[in-house]
Amino acid sequence: MIQLNRGLCPNPQSLANGNYKHTDNKKALIQSSFGKCMYCESKITHIDYGDVEHIKPKSKYPQLKFDWKNLGYSCTRCNRQFKNDNYDESIPFLDPYIDNPSEYLIATGALLFPKHGNERGDITITGLGLNRPSLIEKRLEKLNEIDKVIKACYRTNNNALRNNAINELKNEANNDKEYSFIVKSLFILQEIA
Repeated sequence: MIQLNRGLCPNPQSLANGNYKHTDNKKALIQSSFGKCMYCESKITHIDYGDVEHIKPKSKYPQLKFDWKNLGYSCTRCNRQFKNDNYDESIPFLDPYIDNPSEYLIATGALLFPKHGNERGDITITGLGLNRPSLIEKRLEKLNEIDKVIKACYRTNNNALRNNAINELKNEANNDKEYSFIVKSLFILQEIA
């Protein structure tokens, strides 16, 4: 999970008219999360339409159903299978549009852990299934691919070639890349920051 910027609502009239799924607004939410689930960072649009997510569930907070600040973009697994209507105001899930997830979460390999035992981090990981087996498997595939490239970079004796390859590799930690939070953590551990 990475910190996101939602930006302004492109079509506030649609919200006023009772349509939180308007095409322009959904497109803006997709762009704000780089086409990834705001929670698990899986790319969505190549396999699914994705959900316009109510951060605070509309069943519990009907007054926020058409509030732009309560909307995000998520995969159906995080939204419907795990989060669903679960939300506790006293210990809320992290909201990547408000919270900086790196203040609450750390990554060790393909797993997420709450930073310093942080309760909100723990609730977010558990409640959203952010360490579910299929997600760990996909993250591990990504890390293994990057690890192979790192090893190849350090096998060469040509410093210019190595530096160019590493600079290219750093792009894999950009916010638009799948599982960038995990990749950034690997780079920090490998001292490739």
